[in-house]
Amino acid sequence: MVDLPQKSADLIEWYLAVVEAANLTDKRYGIKGMNIWTPYGFAARRNLDRIMVREIEATGSRAVEFPLLIPANEFAKEKEHIKGFDAQVFWVTKGGLTDLDIPLVLRPTSETAMYPVFATWVRSHRDLPLNVYQIVNVFRYETKTTRPFIRVREIHFFEEHTCQADEAAATDRVRSNLEAFRRMAEAFALPYLALRRPEWDKFPGAYYTVALDTPVGGAHTLQLGSVHHYRDNFSGPYGIRYETADGSSRLVHQTTFGLSERLLGAIVAVHGDAKGVVFPTAIAPYEVVIVPIPGTGTGEAPRSVAAEILTRLRAAGRRAHLDDGDERPGAKYYRWELQGAPLRLEVGRREAESRTAMAVDRLGQKGPVSLAALESEVAERLARFDRTLAERALASFRDAFAPARTLADLRGSTSVRTIAWCGREACGHEVESAIDGALLGTPEEIPPFLTGEPGPCVACGSTEGSRWAFAGQPL
Repeated sequence: MVDLPQKSADLIEWYLAVVEAANLTDKRYGIKGMNIWTPYGFAARRNLDRIMVREIEATGSRAVEFPLLIPANEFAKEKEHIKGFDAQVFWVTKGGLTDLDIPLVLRPTSETAMYPVFATWVRSHRDLPLNVYQIVNVFRYETKTTRPFIRVREIHFFEEHTCQADEAAATDRVRSNLEAFRRMAEAFALPYLALRRPEWDKFPGAYYTVALDTPVGGAHTLQLGSVHHYRDNFSGPYGIRYETADGSSRLVHQTTFGLSERLLGAIVAVHGDAKGVVFPTAIAPYEVVIVPIPGTGTGEAPRSVAAEILTRLRAAGRRAHLDDGDERPGAKYYRWELQGAPLRLEVGRREAESRTAMAVDRLGQKGPVSLAALESEVAERLARFDRTLAERALASFRDAFAPARTLADLRGSTSVRTIAWCGREACGHEVESAIDGALLGTPEEIPPFLTGEPGPCVACGSTEGSRWAFAGQPL
């Protein structure tokens, strides 16, 4: 058994211990920040990817895959972009023993790989909109302390890139992305805020950035992903133009939508507890784990019933697993609670004789299920578990925020702070300095727990242009 740190006392140490103990990843690779996906962690990631693909393809986006390497001359075309990523880039300067004429970049993101090609794909208004996505690995030379899923150098990355006819169409695409993420987050049972980043913290080269943030304990927040509106900031340097219906030539307007393995880290951090990981059903490698409990001289009956349950649940499309190893039942219960399996079905002698199983979900809700209605009762219990998990996460989300009316209120904060901010950069930096963190941004939609007018700016006291904002410490 693993003695986990207390989550409330030390979130980061708890998180690191849980990720390792649950065998979601193996960090013993020879390059810092480049971790190995274990079979169990990979299965969770694959389920997460399926949901992202389902929701983005529902908006009309199509899958592509571009090469990993980007020529330095293409990477350098958008000056603000390269300035933002220059310190994080991995370079390839040799091919075998030969120096390359043009150095190559391992993609930190794919704007500069895709957009020269987009300029050949988009010629007419009939080619628009162009909405494509890929799920690939990107590479960033992270110099801070690395943490599995949250801060790594090789990142499992979902990125959508689009070309639109004009700014209004691009704005509509941003809204479509935000709605797609709302549906994803519902499957993950993750409450979050969609926050427009301040000008100094937006994506390099963007017109504006909407980041998707969630509180994960104390004043800590985790950015789950982001949506960017570029206007024509990239299409100009890369010459992505189209001929309109009246024969004139215009630059396209562009958007991107990025998510990464941080989503898996957020699921662990938000839902996990003193026993370990808690996976929502949609993400769990196994939705149901079946544990036969053979007693002296009665071993075959529980095993036979457990095998029948496995066959039936798999036939019903459930990700089910039979744990028929030689560990004691208590050790199995502990391990599957640590690894976050949503539902455990225990089958002992009495259950085998009565054609039932004892169902125990990861949040401790317990009761018998009848094999006569196995499939429907399991479905009902998993749905109830997901509802309870979502309600618990939402309650914690609401409790994570506390108002601050002065800079003094921010200092030493143990909560994510809701503040009034006038929008001026100088005041924003004062807030960041006071909280030793970040002014995360202004909400795209005012959450229900913010009521009334925001009041005077927390830094300067002005009510002119005052709006709600959030301040926290990015994990």
